Amino acid sequence: MLTLAIGNKNYSSWSMRPWVLMKQAGVPFEERKVRFDNFEADDSQFKQAVLKINPAGRVPVLLDDDFAVWDSLAIAEYVAEKFPDRALWPREQRARARARSVCAEMHSGFTALRSHCGMNIEGPLAEVGRRIWQEQADVRKDVERIVQMWAELLAQHRGPMLFGEFSVADAFYAPVCMRFRTYALPLPAEAEAYVERVCALPAVKAWVADALQEQDFVPFDEPYRKSR
Repeated sequence: MLTLAIGNKNYSSWSMRPWVLMKQAGVPFEERKVRFDNFEADDSQFKQAVLKINPAGRVPVLLDDDFAVWDSLAIAEYVAEKFPDRALWPREQRARARARSVCAEMHSGFTALRSHCGMNIEGPLAEVGRRIWQEQADVRKDVERIVQMWAELLAQHRGPMLFGEFSVADAFYAPVCMRFRTYALPLPAEAEAYVERVCALPAVKAWVADALQEQDFVPFDEPYRKSR
């Protein structure tokens, strides 16, 4: 049985990607949640727990018996190879290459959006989002690129997901959809409709429901609030 170690569902966008991917694809796994505390302190319970399974000290981590795979993109590749019947990447070669490109772009890019609009599923931050949208040109640029990408892929593959069927790409952009909702960032109708379709996926709904049940308040993940 595979085990996926994750952080808080309210905050951990990196954990959300492989969890949603595996859950939506029907890949069986057990969940091991390691709650965030202080990543830097020597007495961090999070660090102590994660370092036992990942020398990088981060989540997510996929455990296949005693073999560990960390980093969300590496986990996606491992699971896709282990369960080829799930077709987690698009079936056509060029579509697979494009899907890997847009996942890598998410993995290493959109730093302004991720920095100013950290994932916070529970937080009602529409007013903060309006201020960010007005003041942060780099955030507007990131959103413009995402909207352009989504529009091109949805038109080419005729939806409802980015490559027609659900794939790794949709799992990777699910946390972006969460950010768009939390901060109420303005989107064209087509992009908004895609966000709604992603949020309606059973795996995403399950993740959100669990996130809303969490009672943790992690200060370093809460730059805009002092309490829940």
